Amino acid sequence: MTLAIALRLGRISNLPTVWSNVLVGALLAGGSLTDARLPLLLVSMSLFYVGGMFLNDAFDREFDARIRPDRPIPSGQVSAGQVFGFGFGMLFVGLALLAQAGYGFAGGTAWRPMAAGLALALAIVAYDRWHKDNPLSPLIMGLCRVFVYLGAAFTFSAAPPAAVYLGAGILLCHLIGLTFAAKKEHLGRLDSVWPLAFLAVAIVYGLLLARDSAATLVLVLAFAAWVVFAVRLLFRRAKGDVPRAVVSLIAGISLLDAILLAGHGHLAPAACAVAAFVLTLALQRWVSGT
Repeated sequence: MTLAIALRLGRISNLPTVWSNVLVGALLAGGSLTDARLPLLLVSMSLFYVGGMFLNDAFDREFDARIRPDRPIPSGQVSAGQVFGFGFGMLFVGLALLAQAGYGFAGGTAWRPMAAGLALALAIVAYDRWHKDNPLSPLIMGLCRVFVYLGAAFTFSAAPPAAVYLGAGILLCHLIGLTFAAKKEHLGRLDSVWPLAFLAVAIVYGLLLARDSAATLVLVLAFAAWVVFAVRLLFRRAKGDVPRAVVSLIAGISLLDAILLAGHGHLAPAACAVAAFVLTLALQRWVSGT
């Protein structure tokens, strides 16, 4: 397997959104940017994401052979067995790193990060295996990101505060709307639009957080404008609009993370999340985000 194929299979352009997810979970649970466990979390969650993307292609190989024959497996650039092996291997290493985060540091939270990681691995495999024609697949995909928040949070706190769970619920709503759109990507159209209402939940919550924070309000307005831009593409339905909207909403995850961070007083990390948004957009021009 060449590096170019691996990068394409792993949709590495979207990795900065995972990193900003880790920042939210860690900092809202009381962690700090200087804690040695944070780099461990970033690597672990990156492996979960890339491994999950590998498995997505491996499980979708028959569908891709009909609809997207240019993907690496149906085009013969790599075997399904290799992709399965690397995918499950990355999930295993990611889980081992969470175990290290829980048990390998003074004041660690023992089994809790690993438990969240196991739930994340199960959600990833469940989504990859059964997401086609599954009405619950947007929920399962959203749970994958929720467990990134929780895995990071439980690394720093045995009992994360309510802000972590509220943030996870808001992110879940965004992912439900996003995944609904992504499921229609190969069709180039939307059959119904009501699930997109989930995308508005984050804007409403952001406005509540921004009542006493001008910086948060700016981020909420930027996020709202970005969501409107993506939804407009979905409604316009010109060729290529649906996949473009999907990758735009994926990049917007980091803007949502910035809102949650700024809304709880973490302005410098919020700036890092904005940088993750910009980096995701730049990388999506190099490696497809879907």
